[in-house]
Amino acid sequence: MLFFSVQQFHPQDNLYVTYNGNPIATVNRAEYSLPLLGVPTLNTKKYTDFLTYLEEQVYEESKDAKIDKTGEIVKEQVGVKLDRYKFTKLFYSRFFGKGDFIEVPVERIYPRVDSELLSTIRVKKIGQYVTHFNSSNKERSTNIVLSAAAIDSHVLFQNETFSFNKIVGKRTAARGYQPAPEIIRGELIEGIGGGICQTSSTLFNAVDLAGVEIIKRYSHSKRVGYVPPGRDATVSWYGPDFLFKNTYNQPILIRAKVHGGTLIVTVYSSEDINYTPRKITPKKEKKDH
Repeated sequence: MLFFSVQQFHPQDNLYVTYNGNPIATVNRAEYSLPLLGVPTLNTKKYTDFLTYLEEQVYEESKDAKIDKTGEIVKEQVGVKLDRYKFTKLFYSRFFGKGDFIEVPVERIYPRVDSELLSTIRVKKIGQYVTHFNSSNKERSTNIVLSAAAIDSHVLFQNETFSFNKIVGKRTAARGYQPAPEIIRGELIEGIGGGICQTSSTLFNAVDLAGVEIIKRYSHSKRVGYVPPGRDATVSWYGPDFLFKNTYNQPILIRAKVHGGTLIVTVYSSEDINYTPRKITPKKEKKDH
């Protein structure tokens, strides 16, 4: 609890909080003060709850620049959040002093990726891989489309590590993922998100051809048909993840597109990238005798 001079304190008054000139909250001084030995004291618990409320009212998430389906760059959006330090200084001076209004101060939240950066790293193709699937299987196709959209336009900066699970997120029915067959411990079973391993495997082959550092990759316990033997990357929300790191001198851009029953993952960067493509020799499939 904080103590202040009582000379100009008017507990009967309201304090009005505005944002962009519009009222968003009213603070009654009497409700937010705790009389203690005749000295007005701020109810810090109530004030902390009020700050949380203000943060929710003011917060606007920043948005990275993206490349849309037509290949055009969608400009980034700068976000904002409550400047707690400046607001608290203003609040104390108004609450225990003169003034009936506080305009909420905010901090800008700048996106990771702007349109200028995207325009420079979409130039040079450094890796690409294509796989095919049965588009008539609507559930599995939906999962591939959703997971491909999640990684599309993602930019990985120098020395950053890409986590498939983190970028794609949890595969749930609420997010549109469908039940479809997936391989678990060598068995083909029905599960939400079945089919996304084709997306992770296509991505693995694309970035591997681009020569990035593969940090973590697991193969299925059973042969899959959409990539050569040993060239798959299984993922599961509560299990395996696929991780790779950009060790190059420039950011890299991942594009993922679905055309009918074809999934294409391409890796781009700027003309200034110093990279070494990796030559892949697929494993020969063992034959039964």
